[in-house]
Amino acid sequence: MKEKLLERFITYVKLNTRSDATSPTIPTTKGQEEFAFILKKELEKMKLLNINYNQSNGFLTAYLPKNSEKYPAIGLIAHLDTADFSAENITPKIHSNYDGEDVLLNEKKQIIMKVSEFPNLKDYVGQTLITTDGTTLLGADDKAGIVEILSTLDYFLTHPNESHGDIWVAFGPDEEIGQGADLFDVASFPAEYAYTVDSGRVGHFEYETFNAAQATIEIDGTSVHPGTAYGMMVNAIKVGQTLDSYLPQNEVPEKTKDREGFYLLHDFSGTIDQAKMVYIIRDHDKVKFEERKQHLVESVAKLNQELDRSRITIQLKDQYYNMGEVIEKDKRSVDVAIRAMKNLSIEPIITPFRGGTDGSKISLMGLPTPNIFTGGENFHGQYEFITLEAMETATQTLIEIVKESKNE
Repeated sequence: MKEKLLERFITYVKLNTRSDATSPTIPTTKGQEEFAFILKKELEKMKLLNINYNQSNGFLTAYLPKNSEKYPAIGLIAHLDTADFSAENITPKIHSNYDGEDVLLNEKKQIIMKVSEFPNLKDYVGQTLITTDGTTLLGADDKAGIVEILSTLDYFLTHPNESHGDIWVAFGPDEEIGQGADLFDVASFPAEYAYTVDSGRVGHFEYETFNAAQATIEIDGTSVHPGTAYGMMVNAIKVGQTLDSYLPQNEVPEKTKDREGFYLLHDFSGTIDQAKMVYIIRDHDKVKFEERKQHLVESVAKLNQELDRSRITIQLKDQYYNMGEVIEKDKRSVDVAIRAMKNLSIEPIITPFRGGTDGSKISLMGLPTPNIFTGGENFHGQYEFITLEAMETATQTLIEIVKESKNE
């Protein structure tokens, strides 16, 4: 298993599949589509059934047919794209039998991953550490998930006496920009429950996420020559600063944790006469989430009343919702995963996820889809890493999930 895991992983991470939020196409980048067709050939070699690349939503799906009626159909899902960080000419580096010391990523540029900054490295002494060369991300998020799913299929194909139900797989686009799962065809993916294989270090497992919304605010100022501006100038930038002061100043990402929600001023641009602000609003609790949105709307209305005229407009858009509301009604996916991990002596690390996953949207489509670990760390940047052993553990966990599903 290790040899094939490593071969696939090193091959796949070299592919530039970075998504692009400004692109109108599906997928948003050609690299993702090309990767999907590479995976399609892999699935064809495995002789899976119903292999289909859907041009309208960018998802590649297929399934390994059941050999027992005693197991439910389950799904395994991973995403094709990588995050908004340099992904051109990715050069993975393999550090065999890692010694627990600082890791020289790039000798020429003297880029070093220091244990003092990343003490989690000490957890991987003696393992096969895979890093970047310090100039790009690695792409373990989520190519590790993809190779772990393929290795799970390999296992059941090479162990035909192991009983299992239908194992559906899906590889989809544009997760990193939050839009890939919008078009997921749940009706053509007849699993009883599924997992996104897209979380971090071994043991991590999430089945609660934020409720999420985005607010776009536009401010109409009045620009007048500063020498004659008295009583006439209305600085749109200053209006935006005032609006931000109306929000709870401690309810921001850098001052919240665990189940605490927040407002984040994500973008703020403009001039005296025009300004634009983009907020993201997050909360695990649906009632508090709605209250946050209402507070922002009311703050805009209040400031408009204080100005000489109505100068501020706001557009609110919900982005995704807490998958926990769906999964609480059918916790088989949670119970099976926890038993599988404990069977392998893995201590589940279960916390509310301070973000969203493709599973957030897919769960709300009616398919309970929690998120399970890939084994990677430090995602979305130059210090991303994973070990071969962690990927093997993730694969063993997926295999155990399939086996354990019989008991439900």
